[in-house]
This record gives sequence, structure tokens and C-alpha cells, in this order.
Amino acid sequence: MQNLTSRRIFLGASGAAAAGLLGRAQAGPNSTINLGLIGCGARGRGVILPNFSRLPGTRFTAVCDVNSKYLAELREKAGGSRVAAYSDYRKLVEDKNVDVVIIATNQQWHVLPMIAACQAGKDVFLEKPLGQSIGEGRVALAAAKKYGRIIQVGTQQRSMEHYQRAVELIQAGKLGEISEVKVWDYENYWPGPGAPPDCPPPAELDWDFYVGPSAFRNYNPNIYYNYGYDWFRVAGAGHQVAWGVHHFDVVLWAMQVKWPKTVSATGGNFAYTSNHDYPNTFSATLEFAPGAVARHGFLLQYSMRTGGKRETRAHTKLFIGTEASMVLDRAGYSIVREVPRGQKMVSTGPFVNAEETVRPADDQSVHFAGFIENVRRRRQPNATVETLHYATAVGHLMNMSWETGRTLRWDGENHTVIGDPEAQKLVLRPYRAPWKLEA
Repeated sequence: MQNLTSRRIFLGASGAAAAGLLGRAQAGPNSTINLGLIGCGARGRGVILPNFSRLPGTRFTAVCDVNSKYLAELREKAGGSRVAAYSDYRKLVEDKNVDVVIIATNQQWHVLPMIAACQAGKDVFLEKPLGQSIGEGRVALAAAKKYGRIIQVGTQQRSMEHYQRAVELIQAGKLGEISEVKVWDYENYWPGPGAPPDCPPPAELDWDFYVGPSAFRNYNPNIYYNYGYDWFRVAGAGHQVAWGVHHFDVVLWAMQVKWPKTVSATGGNFAYTSNHDYPNTFSATLEFAPGAVARHGFLLQYSMRTGGKRETRAHTKLFIGTEASMVLDRAGYSIVREVPRGQKMVSTGPFVNAEETVRPADDQSVHFAGFIENVRRRRQPNATVETLHYATAVGHLMNMSWETGRTLRWDGENHTVIGDPEAQKLVLRPYRAPWKLEA
């Protein structure tokens, strides 16, 4: 197990970064790393705190949340009175007793705290997705390059060995010429959350601060509870961004591409009625130009629904090539060879005639351990702000096509929708005053 973990951590680092950046003392190989957590909700409580707390040589020294109840509960779990508690992330960033800032908020609060932490000379673990718009991600990328901190993002599949192996096989031509990649996210939330009216926020929640740089809207319980934030513009952008970013990151990584050249999406609330801003049934088709892996280009087809699961593999990618196809998700991967011309497939069940099948555990802990190792050794990870920018942009482009009702042509290098000024306005969503987006 030790050898496997070491290999994963090694593969998670892309090279050495200079020590002593910004004139600030760096965490040494044997020093204790003080962690500050922004976001005490579900992700912070259920994943971040327990995983980082298990790592030797780390301790939480500060926590932050706009919900005073969540803040008090997580502070107690993190160490009690010895842990500083803040309702404003800027105070945590300024805390001299914090070496590393962990951001586990909703996505409207990912970029600004990341930039502030970099400006303060601190390393960052940033949960996905990158931001509320493609343009916001572009500023985050500029800040990451400007300040040169160690920033690892929460696309943990890059640290899972079976994903690394799958990417190696795809890039080695194991599947032949790949012409299509199918991605899907299927859940069954029926009968849905309903459509409760707006109402005053709970007393423990600073709603105005929660909304932050997003366009203001009144509090609604569907936004704040039951993972509803994914479905409202104030804090999310649908599964196609929240879940899709994991898939798209792997697809772009495996296929060695950055941007699609065309995007077309459609969707609606066909499964149940709710007050969500984003649809519960959604499909998109994207065309990618020829590249190093798909020499003739390829199509990416994405499908999302929350009104019926059916498939046992609910969040999955399928790479289809001329020689074989690969089904890949956190449960593992399976390669099935193509049936020769003139022959018939006997069965279409999963793993039929599988040439290679791998079924590992869904272990996120190595991703967090790898980040701490990267901080100690001053190494940049392979799960970077740049890779997250590209992956998040795919979902945002889908939403932009859905919102405008048109197929979009995308110039990724210049972050421009070709020939569509209306869609171009969606590339960067304006910040609400007094918040400013500056690197």
C-alpha cells in the first residue's frame, strides 16, 4: 500500500516549483502545516475535515462560514476553542496562523477567496468547479500564474490510479480511432423538491454574504438545503457543471484537447415540477477538432437527468473507438473489443467479452495526501487551476447554448463565441457590487 500511495503522489505532481515564493516561509518536510477551512457545509463536514485531519503533520487552526450554526459545529469538530472562527473569509486569509487555505464553499465563492489567499502568500486547495462563468475562471487562471502558489483543485479522479491507467491506454491507441465519447449523470430525485415560496433566511445565515458576487435574489429553502444550490444561478449551474466537471476533466485529459469548437444543448423540466433555474433533463453535443488522440476529431455527447436512474453506473464515461470501447467511472473501467464485421454480438450486457476490467475502490484520500506532499515539496500538482478552467468551461458552454437556444461556435484561445454577441455576454457574468474580480 505504501508503494501504491507513493506512486500516486508522484504521478500527481508535474514538477518542482521554486521555494520561498513571495518572501514567505514555506512548510518544511517535517513541519506542521496549519489549515484554514472556508466552507463548513456538507463538503467541509463530510469530506474535507475528516480526510485532512487524518494526515500526519497537519492541523486545523481556523474555520469560516456565513452560517453561524455550521461554523460553531465544525469548529468544535476541528479542535474546539484553539481553532479560530470567522464569518468573513478575508479574516481567515489574513490569519498569520494559517499556512494553507482550503475552499469548500459553493461555486460563487471559489474564485475570490482563491485569489485573496494567493495574494496573502498562501497555498490553496480549491474544490470544483472553478467559478460561475468562463470569464471568471480566466481571471482565476491569471491569478494562479501571477502569484505562483501551490494550488490543487478537487478533481480527485486525477489521483486515482485506475484513471491514470485508463488515460494511458486511451492515449496509447488501445481503443483505436476514437470518434465519440458519451458521458452521463443519472439520478432519480422524483418527485422533486417542489416549489416553496421565497421566505426570510434562517437567523443563523448571513444571506447577503452568501449570495456574494452573484446577482441578488431572495432566500428560498430549495437553494440552501438538499443540495439545491446546484440548480440555482445564485450558487450553481446544474449537474452539467457540478458533476460534469469531473467527467470533462478526464475526457480533455485523455483526449489531449482543451476546447470544443461547437456546442449544442437542449433541456427542460420534463421529470417533475420545481422552482429550479436549471433543467432536470438535459442533453448536449459538442464537436472537437482533430487532435493528438482523435486525429479526425470526435463528438462528446452529454446526458443528464434526475427523473430516472436505470443504469447501474450513474456517473460514467464511455470512450468508443474502432478497436474497442472503454467504460470508465469511479467503480473502475472495462475494455470491450469491437465485434468483427460479419459477426454478431451475443449479448450487450456490461463487461461482456471484456478484455480488461479493473474495479478499484473509490478512494479520495490519496488526493488530499498528495496535496500536502506537494505543499511540502513545493511541487505543482496535475490537478491545477488550468485543468479545472478547461473542464468547467465545457459545462458553462453547454448552459450558454441552452440559454440562447442556439448552437455556439467557440474560439477557446480567445474566449470568444464566434458571431454571437448575445452569447458572448454570458462568457463573463458581472459581479454584484461591492465585489470586484481582479487578479
